[in-house]
Amino acid sequence: MAIQMTERPVRRTAADLKALPRGRFLSVTSFKRDRTGVATPVWFVSDGERLFALTDLHSAKVRRIRRDPHVMIAPCRAGGRLRGEPIDAWAQVQTTEPELERVQGLLLDRYPVSYRLVMLFYRLGRRLRGRPGVADGAALAITTGSEPVVARPCVDDESHTPPHGDPLVTGGPQSAR
Repeated sequence: MAIQMTERPVRRTAADLKALPRGRFLSVTSFKRDRTGVATPVWFVSDGERLFALTDLHSAKVRRIRRDPHVMIAPCRAGGRLRGEPIDAWAQVQTTEPELERVQGLLLDRYPVSYRLVMLFYRLGRRLRGRPGVADGAALAITTGSEPVVARPCVDDESHTPPHGDPLVTGGPQSAR
């Protein structure tokens, strides 16, 4: 089995970064297999090139993004009501400890009191339900633009499927639509 990896890094211009949403919450719409969108409001931060959000590693949102990295993002209120027009974006699921710590540090810098307070109640609720204090985490790295920044595997035979049994998209981001 041969896997061919290609990376197409795309640097964002200052104009792209100005178009990124402002506010405390970002609506991230990921897509089911039938192309139905599912919007989720999340806290977000930026490192100047990408937007980041933390989420549960085992959430349906992460499964949808692993299958199809195309998402729509828009500024929103805490309840999910949009405050602007959605724009096309691409999300990548990051799970390594350094990446998660970096995103958590950015969140602590941006939301110093709110983030700590919400996480305190989150951990308390999980312990009261008999679960570990913190769920396995994942960071969503979100970029705007016409194509994803992530490496997309291209498989030359049909014998391989990625984790969770999701089929590979071999023809690039536009072939799935």
